[in-house]
Amino acid sequence: MAPTLTSFVNSFTNRLEAPLRQHLKNVYGCLALSSVTAGIGSYVHIYTDILQAGLLSTLGALGLLIALGTTPDNGKNQKLRLGYLLGFAFLSGLGLGPLLEIVISIDPSIIVTALVGTTVVFTSFSISSLYAQRGQWLYLSGTLISLSNITIILLLANIFLRSVLVYQAQLYLGLALMCGFIIFDTQLIVEKFHMGSKDFIGHSLELFIDFFRVFRYLVEILAIKEQNNRKRKE
Repeated sequence: MAPTLTSFVNSFTNRLEAPLRQHLKNVYGCLALSSVTAGIGSYVHIYTDILQAGLLSTLGALGLLIALGTTPDNGKNQKLRLGYLLGFAFLSGLGLGPLLEIVISIDPSIIVTALVGTTVVFTSFSISSLYAQRGQWLYLSGTLISLSNITIILLLANIFLRSVLVYQAQLYLGLALMCGFIIFDTQLIVEKFHMGSKDFIGHSLELFIDFFRVFRYLVEILAIKEQNNRKRKE
């Protein structure tokens, strides 16, 4: 390991006390497991006839999300709550299946590119958030709420406008918004831990939603770019 990288790793490690480091390991471990489970859900929709995305899968994901949120962590129900989390991740991936089918018909490499891009974006913003001064980015909450409202307004407006430009603006704004949420949620998890919350399953849910939505936005953006490139060539 290069001296500069070693120095950075040591500096980064020293900023986080041992209990917090262990908590974050649990959080990111759950996040990785949830992401793999979501991938399995997408695979099931695309390549098997076992389950297909639809209204029931959407309602099931919502139900599991509510079940997880209404089942407080008491230290004895971690397996149950992890089951809720993985069930939600699986059905979320299942629901992403129809979009991925369309993208595969355009260019299958888009999915790999989007996954790599999502991993790089998520890792970069997470590290910058953890390396920043404690609580520095929590003030973003107001801005993120405002941008969320704008994104929703654009989404609703485009139901009637049917504008490609508005749709693309919504995608890029949504991607920027989720990058902000990665920074905000990461620091919020640290603050919750310092306030006594050890619920790594609930904390990983917040980051999974951020990761999932960044991936979805990137998939759609890259698919549109590929379609536009093909039109220019024709």
